[in-house]
Amino acid sequence: MSVEPRQAASPVPYGQLVPVTVHFDDLDALGMLHNSRFPLLSERAWAAYWGGHGFTFDGDWSAAGDMCNVIKEMQISYERPVARAGRYAAHLWVERIGRTGLTYGFRICSADGAETYARGHRVLVRVDPQALRPTPWSDRARTIASGLLRSPEADVADVAA
Repeated sequence: MSVEPRQAASPVPYGQLVPVTVHFDDLDALGMLHNSRFPLLSERAWAAYWGGHGFTFDGDWSAAGDMCNVIKEMQISYERPVARAGRYAAHLWVERIGRTGLTYGFRICSADGAETYARGHRVLVRVDPQALRPTPWSDRARTIASGLLRSPEADVADVAA
């Protein structure tokens, strides 16, 4: 499984499509993408997205800044199987930005974003590396995350679809 650089323009009405690849060895004994690979594809796509904006982790938690975060909650719903290796996408967006928390949504979908295989959300909390207590996101991270914020109009469009 690999993650490719993010696309310059996104064909989705909100958020960003990040290309991902499903390899043959990601498939289970039934020839479907193993359930544990869906969140991994999402995680790798988010890492590529943030990495494309200069947010990386090199092993030093004290220098990690906004990359020093923990998962508070994760939910995923599997809608249809991925039945072959190939090129797909992770559709990424931000649901909510709090002072120390960030809720993001994701879909694992066809490369063009038209077909959905799984969808979910994840809640992250930024933590201080020494105290391991919640700490505020930087202004830079908040600005970048705001660019992926899903509008209320998108919620209405999704309900109508």
